[in-house]
Amino acid sequence: MARKRLLPPQETYLAAPLDAKPMGGPFDTLPRPAPIAQVAGESATEAALREVAGELQAARAEGRLVQRLPLDAIEVDHLVRDRLAVDEAETEALVASIRARGQQSPIEVVDLGQGRYGLISGWRRLQALTALQQETGDARFATVQALLRRPDGASDAYLAMVEENEIRAGLGHYERARIAARATEQGVYPSLKKALQHLFQNVSRAKRSKIGSFVTVYEALDGALRYPAAIPERLGLALAQALEADPTLGPRLRTAMAGAAPQSAAAEQALLQRLLTPEKPRQPPESPEELAPGIWLEPGPGLRLSGPGVDAAFRLRLAAWLRGQG
Repeated sequence: MARKRLLPPQETYLAAPLDAKPMGGPFDTLPRPAPIAQVAGESATEAALREVAGELQAARAEGRLVQRLPLDAIEVDHLVRDRLAVDEAETEALVASIRARGQQSPIEVVDLGQGRYGLISGWRRLQALTALQQETGDARFATVQALLRRPDGASDAYLAMVEENEIRAGLGHYERARIAARATEQGVYPSLKKALQHLFQNVSRAKRSKIGSFVTVYEALDGALRYPAAIPERLGLALAQALEADPTLGPRLRTAMAGAAPQSAAAEQALLQRLLTPEKPRQPPESPEELAPGIWLEPGPGLRLSGPGVDAAFRLRLAAWLRGQG
C-alpha cells in the first residue's frame, strides 16, 4: 500500500478571515420583508398618534385644554373688571383652599401674542395664587391653570366675565350697571341698551331695567361713593329717581359725601337716605292769643292760660264755668 504524505499545516490558513457566505436552508438569515400584520400595526400606531396630536391641537385651539401659564404672563387689566368689592372672609377661604388642595378650577384667558395672556374670568383665583406665591415662594403657586378662549370679540369676552361672576358669587346692581356703562364708554357696544341686552341677556326685563336705573347712580356718583357695591336695590332705585328728577342733586350729593367721609357701608347708606329725605318746612312758632285784657292763651298741647288776669278769682270763675258745661 502506498503511504500518503502528510504536509505540515499552513499557518496562514487559520489566520485568514473567513469569507462568510449565506447558506441556504430552513434557517436562512437574510433580511426579509416585515410581515403584513407588523406593517399594519405600525401604521395604526402612527395614525393613532397623529389623531391624538390633532385632538390636542384642536382642544388647545377650542379652549378645552387646561394649560399652565406663568402668573406674570397674565394681564389682569385686559378687561374692565366688573367686581368692585371683595369679601375678605371669602378671599381667605379661597386662599386656604388653594393652599391645601391646589387650584381646582381654571381661569379663562385670551392669547395676546408674544407670550402674554389677557384675563377674562377668574380674577379672585389669580389674586389668591399671587398672594400665596408672594407669601411662600413655592413654585407650585407660580403658575395658574388656564383655559385659552377665542372670543369672537370684546363683547363676548365681557359676557364671559359677567356670566362667571353671576354664577360663582353674584354681582350687585351697581357693579352690573358699572360694567355695562364702562363697556359702552370703551366702544365695546354701540349703546348702553345694547350693552345691557347682551351682558344680561339671561335675566328678566324687569331686572335689566333696574340695572339700567343704577347706571344713573354710577354716572352721577362714581368715585364719590366709598361702598357702591353695597347699595341695596330699594335705595339705589330711589336715588336714581331723585337724580333724574333733579339735575343739581348729583353735585350736591358728591359734596356731601366728600365732607362726611362715611367709614362703613351702613353709614354711607344712612347718609344717602337722609340726603334723599326732603326736610319738612319749619312752621313759625305760634304767638300767644290774648283772650281778654290780661289773659293769654299759650300755643301748644293742652290748655294753658297766662297773664296778670289769671288770678285766684279768675280760676274760681273758670272752674265754675267748666262745671256748668258738663
